[in-house]
Amino acid sequence: MFPIKDTVPRTHFPVMTVTIIGVNVLVFLLELTLPEGVLNDVIYLFGLVPARYSHPAWAEFVGYPLDTYWPFITNLFLHGGWLHIIANMWFLYLFGDNVEDRMGPFRFLFFFLLAGVAANLVHFVVNRDSTMPVIGASGAIAGVMAAYLRIFPRARIIMLVPVLIFPLFFEVPALFFMLFWFFLQLISGASALAVAHSGEGIAWWAHVGGFIVGFFLVRPLCGGKGGCLPPA
Repeated sequence: MFPIKDTVPRTHFPVMTVTIIGVNVLVFLLELTLPEGVLNDVIYLFGLVPARYSHPAWAEFVGYPLDTYWPFITNLFLHGGWLHIIANMWFLYLFGDNVEDRMGPFRFLFFFLLAGVAANLVHFVVNRDSTMPVIGASGAIAGVMAAYLRIFPRARIIMLVPVLIFPLFFEVPALFFMLFWFFLQLISGASALAVAHSGEGIAWWAHVGGFIVGFFLVRPLCGGKGGCLPPA
């Protein structure tokens, strides 16, 4: 089941959404040109490694620069493969254009970065001892999805379900899709905590944290007279 379109028209070209996607794609293409050893160093240096901050003696021993917190932002622009970046950028475009339409480009950029940092902080708190780098924009995109839900609670999303070789299309309420996605992340994150190291490959709690923070960040960041939220 994969979302391919929503029912909310936009009124402006999503310049900031497209810019963020473009930066992510350019960085990913640059990753593809790097030798494996160099790429591994880049991911460990600019990805978020929780133990780097919770165990400073270890971090100094293995050679991490001290007193830099840029990885809480730079990891949002690194991806681990074609499927990773295509899925993330598609979700960002699908939901980000409408959120940017209501917030405006610069508020949207601030919202995206703030949701991403918050998502990373949640991942850090839950996985303080992890030495595995976390990369990808999915935590920030989770915040964008929550913002979409708050601004367009009555929207509907067209889903694609492949049945053997035949595509099946149907509409679902955005409320159903977003809440189903959120609880899937929550359950997966709880399962990962129950089984040591089972979820280290996917930052489930970054998704959960980004979604929750994004949900509450919408109101203060909505611009224009009366804000961009629908009337209660």
